[in-house]
Amino acid sequence: MSAPVTLMARVDQYLAERRHAGFELSTMGHGLARFARYVDQIGHHGPLTVDLMAAWASQAKGGHGDRATSARQLRLLRPFTGWLRQFEPTTEVPDEAIFGPVPGRTAPHIYREQEIVELLAAARGLGHSGSVLDSLRAAVIETLFGLIASTGLRISEALKL
Repeated sequence: MSAPVTLMARVDQYLAERRHAGFELSTMGHGLARFARYVDQIGHHGPLTVDLMAAWASQAKGGHGDRATSARQLRLLRPFTGWLRQFEPTTEVPDEAIFGPVPGRTAPHIYREQEIVELLAAARGLGHSGSVLDSLRAAVIETLFGLIASTGLRISEALKL
């Protein structure tokens, strides 16, 4: 009789198959590895259950994650657990009923001209202590916000300039 295959070995096998099919899976790879380490740390043996997965998802961000974070963690496990059932038929596949659906992206806020003027004025007011560094910081922030507002750059793009 052969030794049972570890969960980490199954994770590696799943990722290798998916990557061979052309998927990158860097985020999923890190998440599945975290899950496998969690299962190993708590000493779980036997089939993966929804309760086990929910416990792992709930401890995201040091146990301070919100419902949306936990839902994202569970969504990460769904394809893997579905695949794992071919080897371990008693593996449970989580659904959205536990934490609810993963919320979509929030709509971006488009600033009106008056809001931009107020934002730039607030940035200009940051350097009131009289020190050179504070006044320089205020000028840099005001310039940065002005650049973003006038060009439509993302913050990361503007900071790289």
